[in-house]
Amino acid sequence: MSEAARPESSWTHFWNRGGWWRALVLAAGYIVLYNVLSLVFLPLAGGVEEGSAAAIVVGYILPLILGGALLIGFAWSVGWLGSLFQTQTVTGRGWMWIAVIAVLMFNVLRLFSIDYAITWPGVVATWLLAGLFIGFAEEVLTRGLVIRLLRQAGYRELTVALVSSAVFAALHASNLLAGQSLFATVIQLAYTFAFGLCMYLALRVTGNLIWPILLHASTDPTIFLAAEFPADSPLTAIAGLGNFAVIAAALVLVWFIRDPKPAVPGLASRAATI
Repeated sequence: MSEAARPESSWTHFWNRGGWWRALVLAAGYIVLYNVLSLVFLPLAGGVEEGSAAAIVVGYILPLILGGALLIGFAWSVGWLGSLFQTQTVTGRGWMWIAVIAVLMFNVLRLFSIDYAITWPGVVATWLLAGLFIGFAEEVLTRGLVIRLLRQAGYRELTVALVSSAVFAALHASNLLAGQSLFATVIQLAYTFAFGLCMYLALRVTGNLIWPILLHASTDPTIFLAAEFPADSPLTAIAGLGNFAVIAAALVLVWFIRDPKPAVPGLASRAATI
């Protein structure tokens, strides 16, 4: 049954109205359920070696599979699943590729700044696999569902970009519960807000959610591996500037975000954001 023909329940009607506070409710509900349900894997953690491929599976991949299932279940329940990966109706501009290039370039540099001699290939492969699940869960939630909620409320695209990026950043505040220091968390929030803006621009310019997912999937594993197993090379120092480059790109590019012009003269600008 198509979205248009699907009967609208009170549950669906509630979410179809959109709005920033519904986006916050969704994100908060997800992060609470994700953290609580992930506790089921704690017994498995005691039997694996820290830093091993098995530890990555237990600590990241299994919880993220659960998180991804929660998001897919929610999207299905409100009739949005079919449209999540369809071509976006809100188009991008050529300059938005700068955000994609800034992220991708440093991800590639990090791949070449890893000392593969001091790590096991299985760890590298498992981290790359984990990256796919990280990218899927976080992008489906923020660039998929949250952005849809914001657009359905009729917000301008600059507001959509800022609020969705703020929600994305706020998700990482839960790292405090895992023992991360307050200072490190604040720095992470600043970076993830900027990274979220870049992913918003990637969604706009590529026109499909799959590309921010893949771009995000290549980011987290390369950041971790390059930090944990750095090669003794000048390239390592250059790759280490990646986070600053992403922040700088986001701070500049955000000023150029505008609503797309209507495809047909005379249409209201809001029609382009439905």
